[in-house]
Amino acid sequence: MIVVTGATGNVGRYVVKELAEAGAEVRALTRDPESARLPSGVTAARTEDLPFDGADALFLNPAVVWGGADALLRRAAEQGVRRIVLLSSSAALDPGPGNPIGTHHRELELAIEAMDVEWTFIRPGAFAVNSLQWAEEIKSGDVVHGPYANCRTAPIHEADMGEVAARALLGDDLVGRAPVLTGPESLSFADQARIVGEAIGRPLRYEELPREVVREGMLRGFATPEIADSLLDMFEAGVGVPAEISPETERITGHPGRTFAQWAADHKADFS
Repeated sequence: MIVVTGATGNVGRYVVKELAEAGAEVRALTRDPESARLPSGVTAARTEDLPFDGADALFLNPAVVWGGADALLRRAAEQGVRRIVLLSSSAALDPGPGNPIGTHHRELELAIEAMDVEWTFIRPGAFAVNSLQWAEEIKSGDVVHGPYANCRTAPIHEADMGEVAARALLGDDLVGRAPVLTGPESLSFADQARIVGEAIGRPLRYEELPREVVREGMLRGFATPEIADSLLDMFEAGVGVPAEISPETERITGHPGRTFAQWAADHKADFS
């Protein structure tokens, strides 16, 4: 049996979908099992209960262990989990004081490496789904606000991440590997806003805000000062610099990565 954490989240739901379609026995962990909408045959359980009994593989979303993974990893080991596929980050390639996101992911990778398990670390870069942060602005107008309009990334569709994770859970080719994943094209933030506009049928304009204004907004939301500064530094460094495209997404899945235009078409309803 395979346990999937964050099973109703952006990536986890695609992991569950791929595993269910492959005929795997899946236990989906979520905060609210009663309201989870899962494929036929998938069982739901509460994340907090850490129900790893009978499981031999685990998909771990680090968002569920941001406060510390020791208890979860210890319980997984005690219950006989022999393979862990971690949704890590390409930021883990450069951990350090100025990169708290990378440090968090690399520390989690090291903790898993120290266990007696098979492991795969999936290291995506920019998530296409991060563009959902514009949804409320787009519903009420035609301007998207944010930092560094010409920062270029290669946003990856969450479906591609889910497909790679499922392959790592079901087969042996990715054991002991940490593939970096990206989307198939380098796009600026302004490009991404334009493409969302094309998907929903009306033109959108990206309006760049000063760094300090963006930072203040981030601090009012989810970010600590360290995370806000790290992200903004990364965005600034990406201005006018073509994003590197990884071949791993296509190599592992056997098909080209889904484009941002495909992602925007899949999420039209979220912007309407």
